[in-house]
Amino acid sequence: MLTKSPSSNLLEQSQYKYSLQDVADPNLYRDIYSYDEIPKIAFNHRRVPLNMPEEIWITDTTFRDGQQSMAPYTTKQIVDIYKMLHRLGGPRGLIRQSEFFVYTKKDREAAEQCMALGYEFPEITTWIRAKKEDFALVKDLGIKETGILTSASDYHIFKKLGMSRSEALNHYLGIVKMAFDAGIRPRCHLEDITRADFYGFVVPFVNELTELSKEAGIPVKIRMCDTMGYGVSYPGVALPRSVPGIVYGLHHYSDVTSEMLEWHGHNDFYKGVANAASAWLYGASAVNCSMLGIGERTGNVPLEAMVMEYAALRGSFDGMDPTVITEIARYFEREMHYEIPPMTPFVGANFNTTRAGIHADGLMKDVEIYNIFNTEKILDRPAEVGISNTSGLAGIAYWMNINYSLKEGEMLTKQDDIIIKMKEEIDAAYSDGRTTLMSKSELEEMAARLSGGRFAYDGVRK
Repeated sequence: MLTKSPSSNLLEQSQYKYSLQDVADPNLYRDIYSYDEIPKIAFNHRRVPLNMPEEIWITDTTFRDGQQSMAPYTTKQIVDIYKMLHRLGGPRGLIRQSEFFVYTKKDREAAEQCMALGYEFPEITTWIRAKKEDFALVKDLGIKETGILTSASDYHIFKKLGMSRSEALNHYLGIVKMAFDAGIRPRCHLEDITRADFYGFVVPFVNELTELSKEAGIPVKIRMCDTMGYGVSYPGVALPRSVPGIVYGLHHYSDVTSEMLEWHGHNDFYKGVANAASAWLYGASAVNCSMLGIGERTGNVPLEAMVMEYAALRGSFDGMDPTVITEIARYFEREMHYEIPPMTPFVGANFNTTRAGIHADGLMKDVEIYNIFNTEKILDRPAEVGISNTSGLAGIAYWMNINYSLKEGEMLTKQDDIIIKMKEEIDAAYSDGRTTLMSKSELEEMAARLSGGRFAYDGVRK
């Protein structure tokens, strides 16, 4: 039977409807996941078309997946960060949702205080267990959408839940009906989808969800959870690891629209950002992230990374305010005592800092030579240099100009007497065996002493 596809506007053959394969033994994909070896990347050379949705956005799990990987946040910290996420997302609400726990009094208070702010975005959603009392918690708060754990791989179905596939499917469908009865939109978290039997369980399960959704008149969102970071975005890679294949399959064989598809990835194999971007490119509207990538094990997809990826793919921030990224990072350091690894892109202390004298010389001539973009304009962070024995005259001069915000006509050059004297003292320190970078306070004290009073030093160590 031929039908006209609403997405391609072409006549297409009716798709085969996949049925649940209720196997006696779990399919653990031992040829790929042997456990005693690095997981293998298999190819079947099947390529699916790029299918970028008309609208794409970011969802946040800082207060759920992120929080369970750190010391519990205080109510004030949650509210403060939520306000900053609202500003970061801009007037179009490109940080579309934020996910909360609701089990403790503190978490419920935080959710209530955030809801009281009256922001349309990020919409506050929750994550709950598959229990009636949990639905009551959410309903009492007035939450419209909640995540529900619906583990997809045989690792979880057989080994963790002790069920067969049919038992798991029926259990999950019962949970979703409970959400409908409570008047809540369910978001099904297909945990461990990159080790799941895609056509033997995932597609048949989602097809059942689609039918239930139509009957209830309530949408069901599908969160594709790459729980262990096994996803791969290469063209032609085989399921179950193929990010393009997963997104295409759910869109094509289960009729899940782009706005109902959400990718949730982890970074165990350094593929978190690439996989999330691929999910967008192949048809998912939403990618789920946490600030600074804080999350289980190696972390989630960093939200700040996807803000930048959005701008790269769309050509604009579309109203998002990326300077808030720097504000949030400093808040984590100052208020939560979280140490951001210094080389972390966009937020680490060294992400736009050079220590090489030859690079500093380039920065002096034109900052664009060694800075990835205008970090001062976009992130409110000018390019910086770290001062050591390799910085040279150019590095010291650049550091002075940036640290003291010297304007055109005031700026120091490599030929200035104070720069030459500072270099002599710095070189002497390293000749005596110093191995660490010069601190801000050391350099400011030196500048005050050698400048004849032009540059003051308050004596505070920094």
